[in-house]
Amino acid sequence: MKSLIVNNVSKSYKRKSALKDISFEVEKGELFGVIGPDGAGKSTLFRIMTTLILADKGEVKIEGYDVVKDYKKIRNIVGYMPGRFSLYQDLTVRENIEFFAAVFNTTVEENYHLVKDIYSQIEPFEKRKAGALSGGMKQKLALSCALIHKPEVLFLDEPTTGVDPISRKEFWNMLKNLQEKGITIIVSTPYMDEATLCNRIALINEGEFMDINTPQELIRKFPKKLYSLNSDNLLNLMNILREDPNVETSFSFGHSIHVTLNDETKHNGYQEIEPSIEDYFMRLSKPQN
Repeated sequence: MKSLIVNNVSKSYKRKSALKDISFEVEKGELFGVIGPDGAGKSTLFRIMTTLILADKGEVKIEGYDVVKDYKKIRNIVGYMPGRFSLYQDLTVRENIEFFAAVFNTTVEENYHLVKDIYSQIEPFEKRKAGALSGGMKQKLALSCALIHKPEVLFLDEPTTGVDPISRKEFWNMLKNLQEKGITIIVSTPYMDEATLCNRIALINEGEFMDINTPQELIRKFPKKLYSLNSDNLLNLMNILREDPNVETSFSFGHSIHVTLNDETKHNGYQEIEPSIEDYFMRLSKPQN
């Protein structure tokens, strides 16, 4: 049985399309990533999947339940962590998690085994107001609150945005542990390096899914040899490359430029590199020369 089925979902705001015929499925127990930049439509999709807003067309089913007809049942079996910290900042850590447990007619003690690995890290600060927590600690509290009612499916919308690299790594380790407990996880992120931590990913841009597969299969689909060039003046180098008729694509990546060529036999000694998810995303999202 599929945990999630999304079929031809579209959504517009004031005649501007936010989602365009989105369709995909997530297997039970899978860790599925929706990868794309800010404004790509990720949050709109997550709000539709978690019954917070209605799609203009299409249907979504979670564990066999329809998000429109069966929204009350769905809210009892899903956990949702929005991109912006949305817990009660004037309540303490302990008061927040007890509140969310009470909403679902359970207790912290009853499901503590599910959140123990996460909550134990912030438990020493359980009398601290949530608004006074660091970014990483807020993230762990929000995840604990989303899990305290023992959901079957967990939706995480950009959970690591604005969090330091160490906390990001810890968070993904926590997700892997939750997956091992049988929870289906759907997570969105603008960070391309996090894509490889998912079982499968969907690349989204301007409200459309450009491709869906395992990270490894998407990287294998990169159709050309990829070269990396470095320079003390990247802007000047980019201008030179754009005038070169043999340069098919050129994208800036930090302190280097990644290039594909029309004639790969004329590579001028460029350093060949392995493509990444980000390279594939950039190739799909921008028109070719």
